[in-house]
Amino acid sequence: MLFGSWLFLVFFLTVLALYGMKRFARFRTVELLIASYIFYGWLNPLYVALIIYTTAVNYIAGIRIDRTKGRAWLIAGVLNNVLVLGFFKYAGFVAENINHVLHLVDPSLGIPMPGRLLPIGLSFYTFLTTGYLIDVYRGTVEPERNVTKFASFVAFFPYLLAGPIERASNMLPQLSPDTRMKASWFTEGLSLFVVGLFKKKALADFLSLYVAKVYGAPEEFNSLALLAATYAFAWQIYFDFSGYTDMARGVARMLGFKLMLNFNNPYLATGLGDFWGRWHISLSSWFKDYLYIPLGGNRRGRINTYRNMIITMLVAGLWHGAAWTFVIWGGLHALGRSVTRELERTVLWRDSVPKLVKQLLTFAFVCLTWIFFRAETFGKAVTVLKGIFAFDFGDPEIPIVALVMTLAVWLYQFAYESRLKVVLAKPVVKVSLMAGMIMYLILFGISGYEPFIYFQF
Repeated sequence: MLFGSWLFLVFFLTVLALYGMKRFARFRTVELLIASYIFYGWLNPLYVALIIYTTAVNYIAGIRIDRTKGRAWLIAGVLNNVLVLGFFKYAGFVAENINHVLHLVDPSLGIPMPGRLLPIGLSFYTFLTTGYLIDVYRGTVEPERNVTKFASFVAFFPYLLAGPIERASNMLPQLSPDTRMKASWFTEGLSLFVVGLFKKKALADFLSLYVAKVYGAPEEFNSLALLAATYAFAWQIYFDFSGYTDMARGVARMLGFKLMLNFNNPYLATGLGDFWGRWHISLSSWFKDYLYIPLGGNRRGRINTYRNMIITMLVAGLWHGAAWTFVIWGGLHALGRSVTRELERTVLWRDSVPKLVKQLLTFAFVCLTWIFFRAETFGKAVTVLKGIFAFDFGDPEIPIVALVMTLAVWLYQFAYESRLKVVLAKPVVKVSLMAGMIMYLILFGISGYEPFIYFQF
């Protein structure tokens, strides 16, 4: 049941109709929980059993943390979350590396390899519940004693599969059955949903055709094609993930909920620190608040600051996937941030280097790291890099339409962060853009529906 599918449309309209009935207003939290479990169970009924188990453990742990004021229940709850995530997400990765070491000793040695175990959304609701426990321990959030309300917070279907990773302090207060439905919520949410659907169907899925062709056999393409495919993937993953976020925020808004902004024009960043303040904001802020700062942040000297930064980025890389390519991706960002952090503080960089140059350099580095994120194996990533720097130029065979549409979006973002924002915010402009996106989807939307990239994480 994917956002944008006819099945989801029927499901959501049914949920919205029932949720909006005044006679059932006091049962809205129950309705929301049932709808979320149906949504998740449609993918696989066993997923519901796992999320119920996670919900129960974290519900009990949250209450016990508040009552005992000690660390024992915090450690037990967080450890449970880590072990569940580790088993389902990293069992194959660990087994593969163990077998690699055993084969060096004796080629006949080895342990059985598990199949793919990862339930969609597990990484996201694991971080959501872990953040909740830490907040309860810190005293920044009151433990939720209404089990239905807490379960709805964990399983809320708009953000369940791929975020954003909401905070309990933002979400729990909104889970009130007394809220009246407003027409403005529907129009705001619908516009967000249409923008997200356009990003996914018209842009991300279109770019994915070219990216998959080139990255599927990188040795067969010239330098320009490999470079074009790398830049195309940078925009594909942005359109894909921010498109999901926009649709999730839109669906939630139509029900009366406000989810956090998860992307803020990341390819306009003037540095890597700025980039991570704009890209997947819910995840980067989660790592900052629950890993980087507890490690010491930047409070214990320059060496410890860089150590904490590197650890955080390596863990962020591993969170994205059980493969060394993701660890390398995180390591490259850690290295880049460590090298540029001091540079960005200098007067020369701050005052003498034009903003556009900073943006282009940051974008180029981010795209370089995306090679390891996208490549299926380390070997293919190396092949792409070698091919790009072989300077074997030729026709990249990329559709002109893809280039034009991506450039148009980029220019729009530049305009949005300039004095032209006032013009772009005018109702006539917003309505015109919305109408244009709807017409494009009707006339030219590509057939089929590619899975969202972040479902695999």
